[in-house]
Amino acid sequence: MSPSPDLSRVLPRVLIVSRRTVRKNKFVDFVGEYHLDLIVGYGAVPVIVPRVAGVHTMLDSFEPIHGVLLCEGEDIDPSLYDNGADNNNDGLTPDQLEAVRRLHPSDAAVDHEKDSIELLLARRCLERGIPFLGICRGSQVLNVACGGSLYQDVDQELPSHASNTAVCHMDYADYDGHRHPVSVLPGTPLQEWFAESLGGEERDEMMVNSYHHQGVRRLAERFVPMAFAPDGLVEGFYDPDAYSPGEGKFIMGLQFHPERMRKAGSDEFDYPGCAKAYREFVRAVVAYQAKLAVVRRFQDVATRGAVTAAVAPKLSQDLEKQRRVLVRSFSLAKNMYFGAGDTKPAEAERRDLDAGAEFLETTAAALSSQQEKRLKQMGATVRNASGYLNSRLKVSADREAAARALMGKMSAAQLSSLAAFYRAMGNICSDVLDAKLQPTSPTLQE
Repeated sequence: MSPSPDLSRVLPRVLIVSRRTVRKNKFVDFVGEYHLDLIVGYGAVPVIVPRVAGVHTMLDSFEPIHGVLLCEGEDIDPSLYDNGADNNNDGLTPDQLEAVRRLHPSDAAVDHEKDSIELLLARRCLERGIPFLGICRGSQVLNVACGGSLYQDVDQELPSHASNTAVCHMDYADYDGHRHPVSVLPGTPLQEWFAESLGGEERDEMMVNSYHHQGVRRLAERFVPMAFAPDGLVEGFYDPDAYSPGEGKFIMGLQFHPERMRKAGSDEFDYPGCAKAYREFVRAVVAYQAKLAVVRRFQDVATRGAVTAAVAPKLSQDLEKQRRVLVRSFSLAKNMYFGAGDTKPAEAERRDLDAGAEFLETTAAALSSQQEKRLKQMGATVRNASGYLNSRLKVSADREAAARALMGKMSAAQLSSLAAFYRAMGNICSDVLDAKLQPTSPTLQE
């Protein structure tokens, strides 16, 4: 039997939903390998979620989820974003829809199961702050999940396509080689990644690869655009309140394909910034995994503590007696320092005080040096407290002066710690004493 894996060394998991196609008269699932290469290359594990009926009901079984990357796929069901409501019409006419289906037959067929899986994953990321990167269709899913809408077909609906600003967003004759310009907005992650390749503040433009016939019509309110095509179409956007890769925050959508922007006949990227989207995304995924591990450690500690408390053995009579003496000593100390006693303590009470002081000193051996110093000071204070009362302080002013002299030798931090300690112990001891003094009170329980 192989040993259990060291969870601290397990790499973070990035979920990627597959796309379905027909091969040899049967459906097969696939994911573009460029995406997988980049995810693996930067140190994460791609976990492929198959586009299979019913998978959307099983997403809990894919936990833990440290990141989600959504990419290629068919058109999103328009009923999920109601694009007609944005321009006071009912969307595309039947003739226009038929024209779109003829021109884009592989994309225009809606895949309801893929829509369900990806929208659920996107919303899970948004609710939990899980890093999310959407490429092409994935960016559209992200926008729809947040309440935005889409153009059902850019050529049919985008007003600029009737003017000289029209852009070809898909070229079937030159699928990967096709490029079109985009303007990158300053102060955005995209501008940071491609800074060395852009033309400067007056011309922050670069050439990108894309193949899509739909796109963002109304950008969801939480997002800020990062790039526009000349026809005004949003080519990239992100949530600035959820972007800090080093802290595990990353919510972004790119309409173009940085992973496919390679020089002809080579795997070399068009720009050095192309791979940085994946690099920063995986950096956020790694940070999110680390953050999640800390939370789970705290939860484990809390659970173990609750179990230990539930099964803790009862104290023997001797230990119970010692415990009561210590509780009593803390109560006496509280009364002396908060004005509850003006008379000399009895001999038994002095012994209780000494027991409390001894406890504070012996337990300090297992603590840090700072804690040890504080507890020793408290122990000495408790032990010597009876000395202040032996002389039956003549007036309240004398007692206050003696206390001030002792406390004056302590630092502000020590005084603050001492006051907080006695307030907490006073509350605890008062509760315990009240319970003990009840005539019908049973023996104290741990």
